[in-house]
Amino acid sequence: MSKQAGPLNPKTTSYEFSGIPGVLAITFGLPLVCVVLNQMVRVDYHVTGLFSNFDIAELWNHIKPLKWYLTNRELWTYYLTWFGGLALFDVTLPGRNVDGVELRDGTKLRYKINGIALTTTLIAILGIRWQLTKGAMPELQYLYDNQTDLCIITIIFSFLMSFFLYALSFVPLMKKNGKGTKERVLSVSGNSGNIIYDWFIGRELNPRLGPLDLKLFCELRPGLLLWFLINVACLHHHYVQTGELNNAILFVTLAQGFYVFDGVLNEEGCLTMMDITTDGFGYMLAFGDLALVPFTYTLQARYLSVSPITFSRPYLAFLISIMALGYYIFHSSNKQKSDFRQGKLTHLKSIDTKRGTKLLCDGWWGMSQHMNYFGDWLISLSWCLATGFQTPLTYYYSLYFATLLIHRQQRDEHLCKIKYGDDWKKYESAVPYKIVPYVY
Repeated sequence: MSKQAGPLNPKTTSYEFSGIPGVLAITFGLPLVCVVLNQMVRVDYHVTGLFSNFDIAELWNHIKPLKWYLTNRELWTYYLTWFGGLALFDVTLPGRNVDGVELRDGTKLRYKINGIALTTTLIAILGIRWQLTKGAMPELQYLYDNQTDLCIITIIFSFLMSFFLYALSFVPLMKKNGKGTKERVLSVSGNSGNIIYDWFIGRELNPRLGPLDLKLFCELRPGLLLWFLINVACLHHHYVQTGELNNAILFVTLAQGFYVFDGVLNEEGCLTMMDITTDGFGYMLAFGDLALVPFTYTLQARYLSVSPITFSRPYLAFLISIMALGYYIFHSSNKQKSDFRQGKLTHLKSIDTKRGTKLLCDGWWGMSQHMNYFGDWLISLSWCLATGFQTPLTYYYSLYFATLLIHRQQRDEHLCKIKYGDDWKKYESAVPYKIVPYVY
């Protein structure tokens, strides 16, 4: 039985992203940006003359008709093997089971935490293939040579998955005892009744296929690990072509690989993130997780595989220092909040709320409302600085990430104002800065 006084799935009464016009602009605009960025780091395009040589028609000449992508068995086999293989690993590899947050119907979903087993398996497969192919790694070379085509395949897959998820949200769930059905728990922001908006935001909160939680899986597996694999493909390509390990590409691959695996190995922390607890799973998250992450976050490695640069030792130390500082802020601030929520760190200042909870306003969280976001952004900046200053193209990630973090902060602030009322005003007085201390 639901613990809510009202309906299990209240209607969404307000639209984000400026409503349907904004949703449509993002739906079709971001895939276009994704494809164009991929084309701009091709070998035969002058990336260093980004503005003086920009020719959208020339870039688009290399894109094939939509029918070609829809019917290309080779590309679909490559991507579906990747997606399906990871899904199989996610379900079958050993791990420990933990409960997610309590849902509005009073239940908690069970999640298998097996990031260690999965990453070990993936690295072992790469190592075995390296040995069997004597370093040729045709799968990596195929990935490097067909990145734009695979990007488009992934975008199409994201669209198809989103339609499936929307349709699935109307199918009642079977009760655990096998007798009868029950209502699915929907997202509070994706239950407007408008087909386009709900399809975009995501109607159901936690769609599942048997034991596979589709939202958490897509958040941490296909896109995130493909980001790492594309970087490895760029490093491998440069090594095969030159016989050298360029220190700039190596830094980007190792640094971003550390970030990716840190996320995968700390997957339990995702269970309390807004993406999992609040957002539905629709096109917005499907496209972001599966397409935008692997095919735009890899611009630094892809650029360096075309136009390699070599760091001096002091500059390399500078980059490592920025990333280390960002990671320290990101990790320690998240841990501080987690410890506080578990009843530890009682000596830190906090604000009692009418809801019976406390708002931490001391330590890292006395410096800004989202100190972890600031640390995360510093990490992104270190990767962009690794490409030098020949083109602004490779700084896309840091700029986009800043926009994303600000948007998340604004969404969180809106929800907290509703949730805490006057107590949130007290919190804002105690901690006035949103992300960057003394700046914003």
